[in-house]
Amino acid sequence: MKVSLFATCLANALYPDVDLTMAKILTYLGHTVDVPDGQACCGQIAFNSGYFDDAREVARTLIDAFEKSEVVVGPSGSCIAMIHHYYPFLFENDPVYLAKAEDLIHKSYEFTQFIVDVLQKPDLGAKYKAKATYHPSCHATRLLEIKDAPLTLIEHVQDLELLPLPESQLCCGFGGTFSVKMPKISEAMVAEKAEHVLESGADLLLGLDLGCLMNISGYLEKINKPIKTMHIIQLLGEGMKNVHI
Repeated sequence: MKVSLFATCLANALYPDVDLTMAKILTYLGHTVDVPDGQACCGQIAFNSGYFDDAREVARTLIDAFEKSEVVVGPSGSCIAMIHHYYPFLFENDPVYLAKAEDLIHKSYEFTQFIVDVLQKPDLGAKYKAKATYHPSCHATRLLEIKDAPLTLIEHVQDLELLPLPESQLCCGFGGTFSVKMPKISEAMVAEKAEHVLESGADLLLGLDLGCLMNISGYLEKINKPIKTMHIIQLLGEGMKNVHI
């Protein structure tokens, strides 16, 4: 099929290798990949700050960018959750864009969800030796109900030992603008999360949302306890070098 990549702001600006690797993996699996022009932010930052008109304007831009796409895949549970759960609210009084938003909802997926649940390709032949633990980000887990797909992909990586993360359900404290609005509460939350990561005994922290990984890794560096962090896409990219992606 033809897969359109939703690059997302954070990946595009700070972690472009995530988008590039995502494209390589999908191409390796035999799909045609494109990155439609005109895509921008999903509108979550404005939405979370209460600027609904601004969020609506940005959301229209994103909807228009993917209007002709067959399927849309992104590396962020948070951004895909914004589309699925809050676009209907933004466009409840705009029947034209509500219909377009619903179309985008029905054809958009977070990466691990798409690979495991749609393509049913849990084993990509990846190999990576490490002791890893997995942080289930809030939006992916609670809003999209993505629970098994990331773990399924991780468990199929050869030589990787997956260790349980104590109190894994706890938020990392990032929450987009929450960390800016409530910095002291946010820091207390990420401190607790970092403590559990260290308690796990892992030397690698995995996740499917870059905001969470950036927040946790930043705090670990701050307390001089640096642990390697990777998006699951980065893990697969490193592990699939043996199959020449």
